[in-house]
Amino acid sequence: MWALYRRELSNSHRTGGGALIGVLFFLAVVAVVPFGVGPDLNLLARIGPAILWIGALLASLLSLDRLFQADREDGSLDLLVLEQEQHWLAFTVFIKIVAHWTSHALPLVIAAPLLGVLLNMEPIGIAAVTATLLAGTPAIAFIGAVGAAVTTVLPRGGLLVSVLILPLVIPVLIFGVSAAYGAVQDPDPFLPPFLILLAITLFFAVIGPLAAAAALRQIGD
Repeated sequence: MWALYRRELSNSHRTGGGALIGVLFFLAVVAVVPFGVGPDLNLLARIGPAILWIGALLASLLSLDRLFQADREDGSLDLLVLEQEQHWLAFTVFIKIVAHWTSHALPLVIAAPLLGVLLNMEPIGIAAVTATLLAGTPAIAFIGAVGAAVTTVLPRGGLLVSVLILPLVIPVLIFGVSAAYGAVQDPDPFLPPFLILLAITLFFAVIGPLAAAAALRQIGD
């Protein structure tokens, strides 16, 4: 398991630009918003959680099409599908998703506090957004793995992956932003939407690898 995890981390850094492209795109999204809404610092602080969550969501979609594509190109994916049983294939997919999240989404979570400072957010709001991103971005990766598995035979399926999974990740965005706002706005609670966000992540941590493994097996057959 550890060897597979290290291999996937190494492969993710060699292909697709790794974390740097995602962080730069995240920064670009946050930097463009003040030009659209104006330089009002109070307004930027108020909408900061939503901006950070939308930027992180879009940045997370950039590299999902490469989740299985490299294995498809070198033939290792066909060997995994043919030689492994369904449950072991799902476990392998789970490790690949965790490695993908570590190399592509975790840097976004780490960069979120700095970008929150640029948006004039309060420390408690920055901490809340960081916590919700840490809890919610794995769900995006698990959902995205299903779309990546379905489109893995397509040479350029990146846009199609985003179109397929975007409706499914809307609940993650809603509860993530709601929990972040609940930490800074007194009438709104933080814990209930945060717990729902965790439940969504745990749910897709089970369903996502199974569905992705089933899709890969169907494509392999």
